[in-house]
Amino acid sequence: MYCQEDLDITIEKEKVNGEFILYITNNEVAPVSVEFTFESKNMESSVPNSTIKIIPANTKKAFFAKFSPIEKFEPYSFSYKNYYVLGDINISKADEITYWLPYEKDKTESIYQGYNGNFSHQNTYSLDFSHKLNSKVTAARGGKVIFVKTDSDRSCFTKDCAQFNNKIIILHSDQTLGEYVHLKKNGSAVKKGDTVEQGQLIGYSGNTGWSKGPHLHFSVFTNKMNGKRTYYKTKFRVKESPDAIYLQEKNKYTRNY
Repeated sequence: MYCQEDLDITIEKEKVNGEFILYITNNEVAPVSVEFTFESKNMESSVPNSTIKIIPANTKKAFFAKFSPIEKFEPYSFSYKNYYVLGDINISKADEITYWLPYEKDKTESIYQGYNGNFSHQNTYSLDFSHKLNSKVTAARGGKVIFVKTDSDRSCFTKDCAQFNNKIIILHSDQTLGEYVHLKKNGSAVKKGDTVEQGQLIGYSGNTGWSKGPHLHFSVFTNKMNGKRTYYKTKFRVKESPDAIYLQEKNKYTRNY
């Protein structure tokens, strides 16, 4: 088994009338995409090799696959591996919706690093807001909190430290995922499974993980089975424009709502 995040997914094997039945349980509060690969000898499977299935949130012991001996009096065996990623990989389009700036009303922040930035945003639609340490982080869009990690107090300038990123991930109504990264240790104001409204306080900024200094990293994405992501540009409501806009690196933006 391999996964991008530490996901609560289990597969159980039961032998019934000479056949082996696999059941899957997804204890996550979000759907999970599963790629199932196997090797077998003298056995047939109910699903093709390298099958990808989307397992709904809170699925309990659902049928997943069946292996049956071809020649019952000959030796037979099978083994399998699974690769899991959070969310539905079949989502390929995000709703056109206006996001809110992820900080308090009447506050102004600059974009420390924008889309396709040179430090860590190459070929990536992600934004770094210039949040100071312990600044309030608010939800840019409402949804369900599906991942929370705030147990780290480590940081460094290299990608190796990405494993220490404190973060919150929110599942949106269009099945895209909103990620808020580099939160301070114990800096979450929400817990996994909570439903949050747009503009609601969700945590406090920090300087954890792959980071040069205190800030808030924000992106909207869907996962791919190869471990990569599809990122989506997001337009924001700002004081500086009558219409929702894409935020630009080095510019300052005020939330007046």
